Amino acid sequence: MAPHAHREGHLIFHILGPPAEVVVEGRPYPLSPGQAVAISPWQPHYYRPLDHRDNVLVLVLYIRPGWFVQASRQASEILRFGRVGVEVTDRLARLVTDTGHLLSAHGGTDGGFEDRLSALTQASFDQTWQWTAEGQHFIGQERPLRDFRIRRALRLLDETLGEPIDLARLSRAAGLSRPHFFKLFREQLGLPPTIYLNALRMERAIERLALGKETVADIGLDLGFSTPASFSRFFIANGVVPPSTYRRSVMAHATQ
Repeated sequence: MAPHAHREGHLIFHILGPPAEVVVEGRPYPLSPGQAVAISPWQPHYYRPLDHRDNVLVLVLYIRPGWFVQASRQASEILRFGRVGVEVTDRLARLVTDTGHLLSAHGGTDGGFEDRLSALTQASFDQTWQWTAEGQHFIGQERPLRDFRIRRALRLLDETLGEPIDLARLSRAAGLSRPHFFKLFREQLGLPPTIYLNALRMERAIERLALGKETVADIGLDLGFSTPASFSRFFIANGVVPPSTYRRSVMAHATQ
């Protein structure tokens, strides 16, 4: 497989067959019983079989950029895993088995599938931040149950994306004073609402650019940027490349 990258993150778990490996940013990582691979959005990677005689069965999870925003406890963790290698502990192995079974038996329609999938993704994400300098604060911490007022604010942010944001009005709509809203938002998501909003806009921009139906300028204006230049600066700051370059890359990959 040729090296490639895309906006979704990956979690790849070995299910059956001989060991293989995934090359991420030029470095090989084992894909075998007990070892999984986590690939952050836009990390160049490709799959490499080590034994061409037998097929390898893997479970691959595609993870939307927005999921990282919801799962992260700190702004620094947005849109990436802590490291590539994932040790498949007994708990992760059970979750992989349960998820694979529910997917193959019921096509993901079983009521417990979403719970297993969510637990598997979150546990894998958390593990990638363990034993890292940036993620020491993660160890042993559990994500608190999200307050209904914060859930309401998240829904409003999503529904009004692109409109001028008045955080004082958003606080009131959530039923909180502005200071309490900021404090509770950071406690629950690990980042201030302004950074969460930027990640939300980035995800929406990526989705619409990839579709290729609208001009870059129209997308920027619809997401609340006053000029194409300000949209371009925002996209570069969060995505490294200009939005037009990103679109060309996606289109070129789609035609390969």
